[in-house]
This record gives sequence, structure tokens and C-alpha cells, in this order.
Amino acid sequence: MKVVMINDCAFVGQTLLKYLPPEFEKQHIKRGRGLWSKTFSLAYNILRARGDAYHVNYLLQDCYIASRLGKRPLVGHGHGSDIRQSLHHPVWGRIVRHNLKHCDEILVSTPDLLRAAQQYGRKVEYLPNPVDTDVFYPEPSQTRQERLRVLVASICDWRVKGTDTAIRALSELKADLDVSIIGYGKDLDATLSLAESLGLHLRVLPKIRHEDLREYYWKADIVFDQFRLGVIGMIALEAIACGRPAITFISSQHPEYEDFPLKDVDTVDKVVAALGSASPKLWEGEYKYLIENHEPRKVGKRLGDIYTSLNRQ
Repeated sequence: MKVVMINDCAFVGQTLLKYLPPEFEKQHIKRGRGLWSKTFSLAYNILRARGDAYHVNYLLQDCYIASRLGKRPLVGHGHGSDIRQSLHHPVWGRIVRHNLKHCDEILVSTPDLLRAAQQYGRKVEYLPNPVDTDVFYPEPSQTRQERLRVLVASICDWRVKGTDTAIRALSELKADLDVSIIGYGKDLDATLSLAESLGLHLRVLPKIRHEDLREYYWKADIVFDQFRLGVIGMIALEAIACGRPAITFISSQHPEYEDFPLKDVDTVDKVVAALGSASPKLWEGEYKYLIENHEPRKVGKRLGDIYTSLNRQ
């Protein structure tokens, strides 16, 4: 059976293909951000593709093109802003709703997307994001420094990621911390200005290749992700896979996160408390959750079962 994967999001599609059961033949159609690459070139590559199942990451033009070209069975994979934001956009919303209605199956990468997708999709399933454990794996901590090394690893975006919450919390413990931040995102300048106003020194790290992020995780004692969405993101998952506890906002309203040991950390005071209580025991609980829910071979097997079921219909 041949699977054609179209586009990607946070390397999730690439990892899913890598860990599919070996009996699947695989093709990955990638694209850039240029106008030609994401329109005519994309349509041409999709038109030429021949497979027994088609899987499109992100429910925008890639999925719409595949649907209009009659590629079946078609799996649409929602990853976040395509459902949280684009679904309600005056232009993009029509495309997202069309894709939700016309795909043979909809997958969502986080449980908060389920309800919105189920309003339009015929069949919707939460598929946990896999973590490539060949790339991200535990390494012992380096020589312990006098101050705790914290890495703020998610993109600087106050509205979506709550980077301002992270900075305000870290400033309250600044005497005991050595804080680094990866220098990317629309609110980077505002974040640096906020930190300066609060007397928090930030070491700005350059943005690097995805697979090299493990080097940043390994050099930290604790990794910060997002404090707005209430769902587990790839930053937190990869940091945990690398042996470092992650502090992030996981909402207790999602039963899928019942076994995650740290929940509802969504205010400055709660972030400060979580940072003060972070320990090897916290990481052990997070790592257990990761292996039970995001281990790539488990996720790959489930996806293979979905493809096989669709192909039999």
C-alpha cells in the first residue's frame, strides 16, 4: 500500500512517514513558501502522485487542491491555527470548511481542535503528535551550575504562546536563574524589552535546524514552552524526550491529558510555583506520559490502521 504525504507541520508529517509500519510505501510531497511552490507547482505534483491513500498536513490550500483533484481516500490533518484561526477567517474559512466536509477522515494534533472539527467533519480523530526518539533522546545533565539553566524554546508570541507570562515569571526568580531564549518570533523585540525592564538578562540563541534543537535542550535544566493554548506542543514533547522537564500550560479540561503530571500552569504565580517544584520526579512522570501517548511507533501503527481501514471502504 502506498501513502502520499503532502506538506508538513513542525516535522510531524515527516516523523509519521518515518515510523509507519515497513509494509507501507511512502512518498512525501513538500513545498516551500514561495507563491509558485505553494500553488501551481504544488498542484502539478499532487496531480502526478499515485497512491492508495493521501494525507495532507494543514487544512488549507494543499488539502483543497488534493480534494478538487479527486485524490481519495483523503486524510486531512489539522495542526492548530488552521482550525483555531483560519476556520473563522472570511476567506480562508471557506477553504477549511470545505476540507473538513470533503476529507474521508480528519485528524487533529491536539484535543482542543476536536469540537470545532467535528462541527463539519464526518469522521474526526485525535492523533497524538509523534516524537522522533531517534533524534530526541535523554542525555545526562551537564555539570550543574550555581544557577538553574532555563531555556525558553517556543516562538516569541505573546498572544499564542504567552511568552510575556514566561518572562514575568522568570524575572521573579532572576537571581537564581540563567535564562536563554531562542531568538525568533514576531514578539522577540517586545520580549527582550520586557525582560530588560524587569532586570532579567536573556541570552539570545540563534535559530537552528530542527534536529539540532536537542543540543539546546541538553544544555538546559528546564525548558519552557507555551502558556496560552492548554495543549502539549512539540517543544515540550521534544524537551521531555531529551531528558529535561518541561513547564507549560496543559489544561485539565482535556481528558486526554489525565496522566500528564503538570496541569493548569497558566499564570505568573503558577509558573513560579512550577519552576520552584521542578524535579527529576516531574520529568519521570512527563516521560512516562510521552512514551504511553507519543511514542512514534505506536502513533505510526495507529495511522497505518487508519490508512488500511480507509482503503478497504
